[in-house]
Amino acid sequence: MQQGELQLKDYGPNPAALDIHEATNKNENFRLGLWTGNQLQVTLMSIMPGEDIGVEMHPDVDQFLRVEQGQGITEMGNSQNNLPFKRNIDEDSAIMVPAGTWHNITNTGIEPLKLYSIYAPPNHPRGVVHQTKADAQAAEMNLG
Repeated sequence: MQQGELQLKDYGPNPAALDIHEATNKNENFRLGLWTGNQLQVTLMSIMPGEDIGVEMHPDVDQFLRVEQGQGITEMGNSQNNLPFKRNIDEDSAIMVPAGTWHNITNTGIEPLKLYSIYAPPNHPRGVVHQTKADAQAAEMNLG
């Protein structure tokens, strides 16, 4: 691979070093697995204007998200229908979601909201690619 030629694929569990800002901004998929190991997973997300990730909760997974481009709102709480923690987010925002916390992120801007997410332990299958939110929802329905 020549320098400057970044491929968007799951590099795990092999060692990897890459420009996360470039990878995040290059990603046009709703969700793409960038690195999956045994204890950690990095995914890239591109959320279209007006779209959200959907209210979700990971019972045994801590999650860190960082916004690289765009603006939105993050909401969190102890139940699916009660998300009292609300914060505006934009470029360089970091969001920490403790395991067992219901959460959502909504793009309130006019450009795609580009972010990366770190799950510990991994939350999605190695090499996951969901081109759209509908693809992600269909995959989750098939798992449940």
